[in-house]
Amino acid sequence: MNDPAPREEKTSWLGRLRKGLSRTSGEITESIGGIFTRRRLDAAMLAELEDTLLMADMGAAVASRVVEAFGRERFDKEVSPEEVRSALAGEIAEILRPVARELEITARPHVILVVGVNGNGKTTTMGKLAYQLSKEGKKVLLAAADTFRAAAVEQLRVWSERAKVPLVTAAEGADPASVAYKALERARAEGFDVVMIDTAGRLHNKQNLMEELQKIARVLKKLDPDAPHTVLQVLDGTTGQNAIAQVETFRQLMQVSGLVVTKLDGTAKGGIVVALAEKFGLPIYGVGVGESIEDLRPFQPEAYAAGLVGL
Repeated sequence: MNDPAPREEKTSWLGRLRKGLSRTSGEITESIGGIFTRRRLDAAMLAELEDTLLMADMGAAVASRVVEAFGRERFDKEVSPEEVRSALAGEIAEILRPVARELEITARPHVILVVGVNGNGKTTTMGKLAYQLSKEGKKVLLAAADTFRAAAVEQLRVWSERAKVPLVTAAEGADPASVAYKALERARAEGFDVVMIDTAGRLHNKQNLMEELQKIARVLKKLDPDAPHTVLQVLDGTTGQNAIAQVETFRQLMQVSGLVVTKLDGTAKGGIVVALAEKFGLPIYGVGVGESIEDLRPFQPEAYAAGLVGL
């Protein structure tokens, strides 16, 4: 997604990103300041640094990779906390760059199936993404296919009004697949560029959820054999390592195309984005660091890495 925002708006977004990651960066910065008081880098300091990264939920693989690379360059040399943070940012950005990709609109209408555990911010993300796409000149249609939760439908209605895009709904308890079909039918008839479909995220009965999502995909293919074109999983950054398990679960249910990570302004576990990048290599299309309709933006690896370590 191309970001049409002027330079000053981008600057304020980067400021919000740094502020959003402040709980994570504050803990990392404090820990690094406490560790690197000795003059030369040794094995004990590297072990403490690895523990710090684990506490930020970067995961064992990432923590080990970053610390090993840092130690290789700096072992037995004098290092300051600022040098450590700068080196960490560089290593983290290296991990993040391959997954920082724009959401490409490849069909018309392009069908985005939005999945994720209830409460992760799917509905909010849909509203923000619809607003963003509309600003780029796309004609967007939303569909409320989580028909078993009246609150989900009403929340999506609020966001559709904020984003000034239409919404397809059905009676409570209606077949979710029929809502998806009706939405795509309307999108094709009325020349929409994008249709985004909200889905349920009830993981307590995985078999039912799998059948529901697969049925939605099946009925969409009756109208477009390539639909859905994108399966977008929304994750809550405050859940930390549990986000890994959620991606693994949804990848068993559907072929997930990419991720959006929300609520990063409320967590000290911002390193989870790095862990996700390392483990799955899935595109991260955006991150959310606030409640404003403007607070979902394309993922910027260097800015994220810098914000994570307080640079």
